[in-house]
Amino acid sequence: MNRIEALKQKAFEEKGFDGFLIANEINALYFSHCPGLACLLIPKIGENKAYVYNVNYEQAKAEAKGFKVELVKRNENLMAKIAEQAKAFKIKKLAIDALNVENYRKLAKELRGKTKLSVKGSLIWELRKVKDEEELEFMRKAGKITNEGMKTAYEVIRSGIKEIEAAAEIEYAMRKRGSWGTSFETILASGIRSAYPHGGCTDKEIRDGDLVVVDVGAAYKYYRSDMTRTLVAGKPSQKQIKLYEVVKEAQEKAVRAVKPKAKAKEIDNVARTVIEKAGYGEYFVHGLGHGVGLEVHEPPTLNPESKDKLAIGNVVTIEPGTYIIGFGGVRIEDTVLVKKGGAEKFTEGFYTLERAK
Repeated sequence: MNRIEALKQKAFEEKGFDGFLIANEINALYFSHCPGLACLLIPKIGENKAYVYNVNYEQAKAEAKGFKVELVKRNENLMAKIAEQAKAFKIKKLAIDALNVENYRKLAKELRGKTKLSVKGSLIWELRKVKDEEELEFMRKAGKITNEGMKTAYEVIRSGIKEIEAAAEIEYAMRKRGSWGTSFETILASGIRSAYPHGGCTDKEIRDGDLVVVDVGAAYKYYRSDMTRTLVAGKPSQKQIKLYEVVKEAQEKAVRAVKPKAKAKEIDNVARTVIEKAGYGEYFVHGLGHGVGLEVHEPPTLNPESKDKLAIGNVVTIEPGTYIIGFGGVRIEDTVLVKKGGAEKFTEGFYTLERAK
């Protein structure tokens, strides 16, 4: 069953809708395999429509799969165009993934009460959370490329190089090996800046003895990866080693706890307990992980409040960390697939504070 058919089954057969409007660009990419679409209209009876503005029209005609591409002209009222098509398809109950308030009101006005609107983005997330074989192929490739980027990090990070220079080498290495881009803005935070979980990347010069948190990800065919390692520029201190070993143990135990039907909050607790018992609980300031796919942050969420349960086909990060202001931080992260037997790592290796000699 392809993605469009799966959505039709969930929305039409199980929930009783007779049309689905997809206005979120990433959701549209998921169903059409084409970026830059304005929206999709999927009717229960009738031809699937992809609406696109002129700037992306030719690409959409060449790449959009499963949809008839309709040009939206400059100054044309897109919501009126959709309403007209909904009437032609005799759609009485239209599900929507997401619309801003202005466009929702415009669409409702154009439909004049003849079509009931319901926001049902959760139906699409149910599909997107479970990756199909094509998605997994792309994500494995993204993971392998990310590994190459991390290998470069361990080779180039040293005393005297700037954070932005090291990041440039890492991103270049990933591009050379097939990356379509980065999953997010590379984080390469050194010294006391390594205690900032989202410390970014600056022109700070890395110094001997600095902890360096490297958080990178390659994108391949729009699918993303996410990987973090922590290393020291020089010889690590005993305190740095102790902090690192605690986080490493937390990550290893959490990865081993990943399995179908496991509660996400319980996996978070596995890692959190290790860190708390070591006396660093107050320094673990974020959730254990998150889903990854076309976006770098997707459901399911792994944190103490999560209501999610893991399922076969979920791809998530496992990324415990500790961050001591004025000293530095340590984070270790891998992207993993939930499988019948447990977890398959898409990123792996480099579990050491020591950089390449």
